[in-house]
Amino acid sequence: MVSYLNMSNQKPVLLSGIKPTGDLHIGNYFGAMRQLTELSATNKYKCFIFVADYHALNTMQDADEMKKRTRELVMAYLAVGLNPDNVVFFKQSDVPAHTELAWIFDAITTMPYLMRAHAFKDAEARSKEISVGTFNYPMLMAADILLYDTDVVPVGQDQKQHIEIARDTAEKFNRTYKTEIFKLPEPYILPDVAVVPGTDGQKMSKSYGNVIPLFVSRDELAKCVMSIVTDSSCARPENVYAIHKLVRNEAELAPMYAENEGNYKALKEILIEDLDNYFKGMRAKYDELKNDSNIVGKVLAKGREEAIAVSSAKMSLVRSAIGVS
Repeated sequence: MVSYLNMSNQKPVLLSGIKPTGDLHIGNYFGAMRQLTELSATNKYKCFIFVADYHALNTMQDADEMKKRTRELVMAYLAVGLNPDNVVFFKQSDVPAHTELAWIFDAITTMPYLMRAHAFKDAEARSKEISVGTFNYPMLMAADILLYDTDVVPVGQDQKQHIEIARDTAEKFNRTYKTEIFKLPEPYILPDVAVVPGTDGQKMSKSYGNVIPLFVSRDELAKCVMSIVTDSSCARPENVYAIHKLVRNEAELAPMYAENEGNYKALKEILIEDLDNYFKGMRAKYDELKNDSNIVGKVLAKGREEAIAVSSAKMSLVRSAIGVS
């Protein structure tokens, strides 16, 4: 058995993909963006972060919308502190190896295996009209992960199956072609991931219409906070408090909420001030980036070059292993 594992990179590889499919809100920031930005700044990992625009095609078939959302997503990550010098930040569609490898994986994967995927089961429960892209979603994701000798993939607890499928696929390919081209990735369960409640108390989600947008003006922020649902039977407005503790520690909040017990308007006004102060710098950076027509293209071009170099080297090994070189 011949080993093709790339041992030249001493740092473990971390990979994450983000779909450009909606307006970003503070739930996105506290749920993933902040942690990913902090991880990339530790210098512990070689980080590959990509805009998963081919994955987004399953739900978005509008070219102008795709371009707009992609640009907004890149600007958002730059605004919250992601340093493009610390990561390979690229667009999935700019790297042909992703779809090529996904097809190769399709050829060794059975339909019954993919039918066990959670995403397929969820889609099937909602509708019988399921696209092939939705069904094959795990194979493209496996290709995303395995192309870069990925060691860890940051995921929530409910997304571990994606990594398990990538591992199964790597093992099956290596076994089928009597090689060790692909290493087995591990899930990196993000610590302290906040489940951010929306203005109605449910999990913050665009589909629920309960979000506080990430880069909104102070006036719009105030409207969103003032619309947070409260329960007059409680001494403390729990929905307000749950958001507040994301930007202030609970030791600071305790006397503040005790002093304003029952005065929900005053507590909401304090939350407005704290959220505005917390995101003010990011909002200013985002507005600055909007006026730079070249920044997104420059960042993605730089990432594309390195992602293609790494993925092309991997695909040379794959093509040789399967006999199409």
